[in-house]
Amino acid sequence: MIRVLLVDDQALLRSGFRALLDIEDDIEVVAEAADGLQGVALARRHLPDIALIDIQMPVLDGIEATRLIAADPALAGVHVVILTNYGLDEHVFHALRAGAAGFLVKDIEPEDFLHAVRVAARGDALLAPSITRRLIDRYVAEPQHLRVPTGLRELTSREREAVVLVAQGMSNDEVAARMVISPLTAKTHINRAMAKLHARDRAQLVVVAYESGLVAPRQH
Repeated sequence: MIRVLLVDDQALLRSGFRALLDIEDDIEVVAEAADGLQGVALARRHLPDIALIDIQMPVLDGIEATRLIAADPALAGVHVVILTNYGLDEHVFHALRAGAAGFLVKDIEPEDFLHAVRVAARGDALLAPSITRRLIDRYVAEPQHLRVPTGLRELTSREREAVVLVAQGMSNDEVAARMVISPLTAKTHINRAMAKLHARDRAQLVVVAYESGLVAPRQH
């Protein structure tokens, strides 16, 4: 059973999402919150698999709520998915840097929404390769202060190669094909790199790769 926490200050939207989720046999909405602070408290109380969090909310916005959840070791199993009206904007990028596993636009089709919840619950980042590339092109390519995690030196050459390919927007299958290995081996390299770099998921791996200087943004 996939346990979901809904955090949005609009009751009508929460009701709509809940109606979609409640009819699924493998999904259960465990709690709802109308602001980020309440959302963080409910995440600690219920330990959901997924926290669907709106970006713009009173008391505590979605970015800060995401940062608090990501920083709490007790909530390591909670995957934050950001809800937004605007698609890939600067707020979404800040949320991804804060620890979100991905994002959804609120006018998403119901079947795509349900699929996204299941993908996030498996621990896979909710960033399609095309979205990753847009993220890189629009935001990660901007000059950043380099932050080199200690785990960077612990990466094997193959793990480092896998991280670079992921940061270029490649899927596991594309990484496997480029490295001439099986998709399972590619996923193993990526998962080990995530552990060493303390990246919660694939989205964080992309951010770390650029902020550490492991990958240099392409110039446009």
